Amino acid sequence: MTRVRVGVFGLLGSGNLGNDGSLEAVLGYLRERHPGAVVDALCGGPEAVTARYGIPATRLHWYRGEYRTASRAGAVAGKGLGKLVDVLRTAAWVRRHDVVIVPGMGVLEATLPLRPWGFPYALFLLCASGRLTGTPVALIGVGAAPISERATRTLVRWSARLAAYRSYRDGLSRDAMRAMGVDTARDEVHPDLAFALPAPPSPELPAGPPGPVCVGVMDFHGGNDDRARAEEIHRRYLDGTTRFVRALVEDGRPVRLLTGDACDAAVVAAILDAVDSPLVTAAEAASLADLMKETAAADAVVATRYHNLVCALKVGTPTLALSYAAKSDALMAQMGLATYCHPAREVDADRLLEQFRGLEKRSAELRRTLAERNLAAARQLDHHFAALTAALFPTSDHAPTPRKAP
Repeated sequence: MTRVRVGVFGLLGSGNLGNDGSLEAVLGYLRERHPGAVVDALCGGPEAVTARYGIPATRLHWYRGEYRTASRAGAVAGKGLGKLVDVLRTAAWVRRHDVVIVPGMGVLEATLPLRPWGFPYALFLLCASGRLTGTPVALIGVGAAPISERATRTLVRWSARLAAYRSYRDGLSRDAMRAMGVDTARDEVHPDLAFALPAPPSPELPAGPPGPVCVGVMDFHGGNDDRARAEEIHRRYLDGTTRFVRALVEDGRPVRLLTGDACDAAVVAAILDAVDSPLVTAAEAASLADLMKETAAADAVVATRYHNLVCALKVGTPTLALSYAAKSDALMAQMGLATYCHPAREVDADRLLEQFRGLEKRSAELRRTLAERNLAAARQLDHHFAALTAALFPTSDHAPTPRKAP
């Protein structure tokens, strides 16, 4: 009797806490509902994934310098050869599995700078390999957005078309794929997979003066279409965020800086240097669970990265989004906080401070709203996991006959 073989795929173990949180949610689902499954990964950081989650993992790209700029002839040749080698590597990996899962992440969007022959190409190879080998590839709870660059849009559209199963983390994502020509009639929408992760116990917030504020920062340079003015966008974002943190400190508020990716450390360092106050400290979060603990202990949160927002909302802390993409606005609306969004490209510290004070005045009301929305999110994800089992694991784990790609 053969146990079901499940592969997970993505930029996992590469320093992005949101991506790893989505993987953790899917692994929790598999452990609970399919404990006999044998799981391994094809991912960006195989050593980190194996060490953290205890599953075998293979490097996503044959060429180790895939995400470094190729300026020399040898590097250019290495990247080119790697694209060809990865065709065979990906197909061989996919065919060893009964089903392959892409757990969450914004794999169908280009809201941050992205080259078509990087991850979009890798995702296309995965989905094409699934179709050719008969192994269903499932895009579960993924994010999508309109893409203007033709090559990236083409690779993303065909990846979605070739997948055997698709679901999205918000309605905007499904609408974006429909606009790209993908038939989404059977595709479901549900809350982000990170809402399935366990939340830490809510601490007792002490009475007295206003407490700490978590400010989640990001190494933000705009999106894929903003490359020409990326530095200008970054300077404006950093200046506005720094001024906001300084204003909080002048009010006597302790500020805890949060990140969501290893690259955000430079922004933290810049703010610490500019503000230079013992009231400003930096968290060293290694997971979404760590971020949830930080945000649960705060009176309020102001954050940029999508999964910083998810963590704060999940634990029921009043939150204001420095929104860099429609997905952030959609998340805040879903959780009943649509009013509390501020554009990351145009951070106005004075207006942001005014919005923040309005958020705090409604703190008790917003905490009740978030408690209700979190219960609804849990029910929706439970329904989705049941639908996922019916689609991908229709028989017991000991005699798997998962749905094959048509």
